Amino acid sequence: MASPTLLLSLLFASLVISSSAAAAANFFQTTDITWGDGRAQVLDNGDLLTLSLDKTTGSGFQSINEYLFGKIDMQIKLVSGNSAGTVTAYYLRSEGSAWDEIDFEFLGNLSGDPYIVHTNVFSQGKGNREQQFYLWFDPTADFHTYSIIWNPQRIIFYVDSIPIRVFENKESIGVPFLKNQPMRIQSSLWNADNWATRGGLVKTNWTLAPFTASYRNFNEDACIWPWGQASCGSTVSDKSWYTQDLDFESQGKLKWVQNNFMIYNYCTDKKRFPQGLPPECNDTA
Repeated sequence: MASPTLLLSLLFASLVISSSAAAAANFFQTTDITWGDGRAQVLDNGDLLTLSLDKTTGSGFQSINEYLFGKIDMQIKLVSGNSAGTVTAYYLRSEGSAWDEIDFEFLGNLSGDPYIVHTNVFSQGKGNREQQFYLWFDPTADFHTYSIIWNPQRIIFYVDSIPIRVFENKESIGVPFLKNQPMRIQSSLWNADNWATRGGLVKTNWTLAPFTASYRNFNEDACIWPWGQASCGSTVSDKSWYTQDLDFESQGKLKWVQNNFMIYNYCTDKKRFPQGLPPECNDTA
């Protein structure tokens, strides 16, 4: 377990980061509403975006730009109260039947229960790489920053600049890595009460609808993919995220999260993989 001093310092860091207002892209200029029949709205002159879900349908948006590697930040305030059955998804995804994808999914809860953060990585249409976590704060009370670092060596998932998961490039042992397909940021709020909350045992309470999630401070420090080639060119070496790894302090934070808040890791689920765990789970090189 983490020491009280470390816990307090990380909680303080989350509060500071979640309340900061870094310069961010305007949603009118950077995103397209993709579905929802008016349930997704851009407000406050483009500084705020909201998604809503009711019994008829949910809603979603995506980035106008496609990226091939980058650092993506988004501040999100999740559905409050009894959000059981709802899922707020925030992810990078490419097109086609053999798609690549990097997932954050936030699984709703009964009032007073913690949200579950569901993460996954798909390469060439193959996923089954789930890790799930609780959070160390209430993600409905304020905005918090959820970030993805994606570079040729690894993918890092961050919550308020605290790493919660790393997926390394293991092409050397035959594991396909996400490096050839440009992806867009996409997000949606939808009903998944057939599986999301306690395996589908708890259904969505539609008398509480509409359910709403809010977004702000979208930052895209990434190689934009126009006309079939990435825009970073020779300047990519100037971007710290392009070679970013975890230093000693960040490795300590990752261990703190995984020791105290991880609730599922596919790499330890031997019942699910009776023929042997996926190769990246056994490789420590």
